[in-house]
Amino acid sequence: MKIEEAIRPKIEQMMSSDRKNMGHALGMDFELISRSEMRASMPVNENTTQPFGLLHGGASVALAETLASIGAHLNIDDDSKMAVGLEINANHIRPVRFGGSVTGIAKPIHRGKQTQVWEIRIETDNGKLVCISRCTLAVVNRR
Repeated sequence: MKIEEAIRPKIEQMMSSDRKNMGHALGMDFELISRSEMRASMPVNENTTQPFGLLHGGASVALAETLASIGAHLNIDDDSKMAVGLEINANHIRPVRFGGSVTGIAKPIHRGKQTQVWEIRIETDNGKLVCISRCTLAVVNRR
């Protein structure tokens, strides 16, 4: 996993938690973590497919929002703030059958003080577009 050095302490703190989350359940594997791009792969298996053996659209959206949320978190310098999902949309372009994996690539479109917008592309192992998503996050006070 490649991590931008300036954010390494923040990532290590976030990843050090013993608590499991949806990313663990779906088998997400982070490949690149930076303020300007997030990348993770996810298997297409019994945890991520719908009853017909195809990648579940909800699994794609979970991958997209996970990448956008962590990326947004890394772009907030004020420790009293956090990013939370406000809206997400997804267009499912092509099906992916059981086996193999998909990769999500998230890049920021807007990194403001109150909102952030990220675009997420999910692709097959050979680079074919599976899903295109846009996620808007609100920057709010931590409680």
